Amino acid sequence: MKNSIFKGGLMVVIMFVMLACNQKKEVPAVMVDKEAIKTEIQAMENAFADAYNNRSTDGINYYAEDAISYSNGKMPLEGKKLIHEHMNSELLTFPQDAKISFETKEIHPSNDGNMVVEIGGYKVTDASNKKINSGNFISLFEKKDGKYVCIRDMGNSDMPLTKK
Repeated sequence: MKNSIFKGGLMVVIMFVMLACNQKKEVPAVMVDKEAIKTEIQAMENAFADAYNNRSTDGINYYAEDAISYSNGKMPLEGKKLIHEHMNSELLTFPQDAKISFETKEIHPSNDGNMVVEIGGYKVTDASNKKINSGNFISLFEKKDGKYVCIRDMGNSDMPLTKK
């Protein structure tokens, strides 16, 4: 009798251990191709620069409708429409022979690739390719309908301040 109680108890313990050790297997994380994302973001930056250099914001499909943009000494610009209006006013004083370019230096995608933080730099040159302005920026992108759009960005010039 003691032997069958012992065997029954041992069997319960073994089954309990087996069930406890049978953990759910983790689903492998989605592989995010950082280089492909960086290439895609850089292409967006190039298209932005091309449109800006052509003195038009019409070709800038960079921002989400509800984007917010932060700049030095200015209130945040809320919404794609207001951001584009501000860019149009900046273009009025942008030197005619100047060109802007953007460089994606780093990207930091979320595990699923639906959000991306970009760290980059910009440079404005004159007709002789002399730097007349430069700076850095950070942008947050979200993937909507299969493509990235900027939902937040912040930039600042790294040029020395001029005294007024």
